[in-house]
Amino acid sequence: MRKNLQRIVTLVAASTLFVACDATENGHEPTSSDGSEQLEVSHDADEHEHDHNEHQDPGQHAPEEVDIEGLADHYHTGDNVELIAHFDDDTNYDHWHWYTRDDDHAEWETVPDHGTDQYTGEATVNGQEIKAVLFDDDHEAYVQSSVLEVVIDDHDHGHDHSHAHVEESQRIYDGFFYNDDVEERSLSDWSGDWQSVYPYLQEGALDEVFEHKANEAESNMTAEEYKEYYEVGYETNVGRIVIDEERFTFFEEDEEYTAEYGNDGFEILTYEAGNRGVRFIFEKYDGDEEMPQFIQFSDHEISPTDSHHFHLYWGDDREELLNEVTNWPTYYPSTMNEEEIVHEMIAH
Repeated sequence: MRKNLQRIVTLVAASTLFVACDATENGHEPTSSDGSEQLEVSHDADEHEHDHNEHQDPGQHAPEEVDIEGLADHYHTGDNVELIAHFDDDTNYDHWHWYTRDDDHAEWETVPDHGTDQYTGEATVNGQEIKAVLFDDDHEAYVQSSVLEVVIDDHDHGHDHSHAHVEESQRIYDGFFYNDDVEERSLSDWSGDWQSVYPYLQEGALDEVFEHKANEAESNMTAEEYKEYYEVGYETNVGRIVIDEERFTFFEEDEEYTAEYGNDGFEILTYEAGNRGVRFIFEKYDGDEEMPQFIQFSDHEISPTDSHHFHLYWGDDREELLNEVTNWPTYYPSTMNEEEIVHEMIAH
């Protein structure tokens, strides 16, 4: 009996050794009774999950203390996007990564060949998101920027990039349209904080624009003649305007005046050159007496849409204003800098 028992034990041990050796020779680690192989598989899964989370969050929850300069209010398709990351701290870290994704549902992608604090790309996707991350010597995220969004606005207002639509938009911009196309507009189309471009002209910042106009094939004016023409057109003492719902605020040198205005319709005007324009008119019903009784907008649009810049006429005589065609103070968003304004003017 004892001999039979020893013989069985020996047989079981041999079988176990044979299975273990066979598993090893076939490239498989034997499974231990304490589950060590399963722990190793779980460890690999954790590493995969860690990599995945880094892909989802390239900043690894680092503090958002990086400032980005250079983002424009909006771009046209194909424009260069040039950004610079700034981190105000006494650190020697200089290992940057830039990341982009098409929207907040997509995964972040590392931008190749961008290991410095500068980013250069092309505006191709409206709503594309960009962020910068500064890493320490252990390649751990040290600080990061907030997420920036690239806004592309080709001024088609319907995101219809067909050739026919572009031609129609340009035709309206140039002042050729049908009366039935004109629609009432509300003040919300011009809501925002706006700056006069007259100071830029006085500083010579718009000289590049006048040179461009003079070099166009159909031009019969010199750059200097263009500058003189726009000097009269842009002249104003109202350097800034804020429009909020029905409230206008004029900033004139050191003074500030406010009034509320209601819709007073529109007028279609025909100019000597044969093209036409639309004045959208608003009348004061309450506010500071220094504010004009009438304000008239002209922005090359003829139906409801957000304005990107506009020419403004104001005074106390509605009909007299309609005859004013030489002085048209012009305003762009206050968030735009000199370079962006010049770019917009040349584009049109």
